[in-house]
Amino acid sequence: MQQPGRGQGDGRGHRAARDQRSDPVGLEKAQGNPNFATLVRLADTLGVSVSALMEGPAEGRVRVVTAEAVMPLWTGAEGSEARLMLTTSGPAPVEVWRWKLQPGEEYPSHPHQAGVVETVSVTAGRMTLVVDGTEHPVEAGQTATFDADAPHTYRGAGTKTCHLIMTVHLPPGPTATT
Repeated sequence: MQQPGRGQGDGRGHRAARDQRSDPVGLEKAQGNPNFATLVRLADTLGVSVSALMEGPAEGRVRVVTAEAVMPLWTGAEGSEARLMLTTSGPAPVEVWRWKLQPGEEYPSHPHQAGVVETVSVTAGRMTLVVDGTEHPVEAGQTATFDADAPHTYRGAGTKTCHLIMTVHLPPGPTATT
């Protein structure tokens, strides 16, 4: 027998949970937790990323994050990985990622929304950046930037592990319209 899950059951529990967790008045009174859809709407309204909302306020003026404190959000079969280190706040957030690419291993990415710009700075090794089907070699000490509204791929190149820092510059959030 299948256990009741999302969208199943008599609906009373779901409605009560929804009312307590996602109701803006309840949130203002610190009653319950927001659901993911509420976080997305709030982030869009504020013009920040969801991860910036989830990180909470920075302690002081400086925030220091170590790679070991952040779980990889992507891992490859050969040991490659990508860690979202932090996201800046403000109307045009910037995500800061730390990547490790093994030789020959790649990560293909779908196009992002218009206005997203990515920058990759290789700190050790070599990579091939493929943007809209065109390959661009990037070596240690080099930085590349591109409009990320086209298909793109990060591929480890050479014989050693490639280490890089990637930034994703998100466009300003929506502005209020009347």
